[in-house]
Amino acid sequence: MNKFTILEFVRAIFDEEETAQQAAEIGQAILAARSLRMTDIASHMEGNSAAAYKRIQRFLKRNDPRQVLGRLYQPDAEFMIGDPTEIERAQAWKTEYVGTLKDGKTKGFWALVFATPYRGRAIPCGLVTYSSKTIATNMDSRNRNHFRAFASIQDLLGDKPLVLDREFSYLELLTNLINEQLKFVIRLNLGSHPPKFCDLKGKDVALTISPGQTVIHPNVFYKGKVYLNLIGRWKEGFSEPLWVITNLKAEEGLRIYYCRMKIEESFKDLKDLLGMTKLMNLKQDYMEKMIALLLLIFSIGLLLGEELRDFLYAEPIAAEDQVPTKELVPGTLNRKKSKKWKRYSGLFILLRQKWSLSNKQLNVIYHTALLSFTSLVQCPVRT
Repeated sequence: MNKFTILEFVRAIFDEEETAQQAAEIGQAILAARSLRMTDIASHMEGNSAAAYKRIQRFLKRNDPRQVLGRLYQPDAEFMIGDPTEIERAQAWKTEYVGTLKDGKTKGFWALVFATPYRGRAIPCGLVTYSSKTIATNMDSRNRNHFRAFASIQDLLGDKPLVLDREFSYLELLTNLINEQLKFVIRLNLGSHPPKFCDLKGKDVALTISPGQTVIHPNVFYKGKVYLNLIGRWKEGFSEPLWVITNLKAEEGLRIYYCRMKIEESFKDLKDLLGMTKLMNLKQDYMEKMIALLLLIFSIGLLLGEELRDFLYAEPIAAEDQVPTKELVPGTLNRKKSKKWKRYSGLFILLRQKWSLSNKQLNVIYHTALLSFTSLVQCPVRT
């Protein structure tokens, strides 16, 4: 990664030159340290570690990366993804924003990240954090935190559907999405007590399906209150069916859910490759700023890594070859995916693999990624 500098990328995000230089120094150190712990980052910055640590603190005090995260929104994306991830903080007994996770024992909090799909990963564009402790302190609820999160991206979302996983398939949220006239595609949480559906005549709709079958129930009521479409598919070889609820056409909702890029893979990169779980901030405000900065830097590394992956592992296609569209490298017609292209993510190649390229080749990769990033950031968005 030290073969690339991210300053030009960061200049496209932050308007002031001094701020951009500070953010680039910290971001470069995050990529080198592969950690979000401030002491680790400071050790990879120029000069004395203690002085570098103070520079990070001054940057966080004067700037808020959360405010520019929305610039990474892709207006041409077909949909937006929202997904929470658990961040464990096992030793954080006195940290104000750390509560307990779903198991009721492990210390940690949730980061709800919004993103648009990009080549098997996702580019983040929004962030909200909460925990059982912040909910109790603010006399709040998980649902209110979800509503607050959706309100923060509503203007960006526009007419695009919001794609959510099963933890969001609850009545209060669905009612709120309908009232706000938002389009949604949500995987249904069956659990041990599946929700009840009825048709327009009040007759119960049974969630029965066989392997290899697709079942559609249009125009049904969720728990007798929310009007939507229901579709289920049980793919051969899978242990259970997938049920989706949506206010789009049922088939369209299922198609969008299946082509949904797995934001979980982006979380895996953030945790495994960039040390998202190693953050140690005592204040929630600084913690969110650090995560937002990490998401910005992750996006830069993602675009650089994808260009590097294409350059190293995309294979040329002979004129006589007939290659299925899904085997083509995205955005090209004359290169196909090799086994290594499929095996590694761009960010993994950028940060973990050893590769040797000429300055000319590095320059081409750098400026191609920079052009893509600048086009993304400078594209006008709904505000």
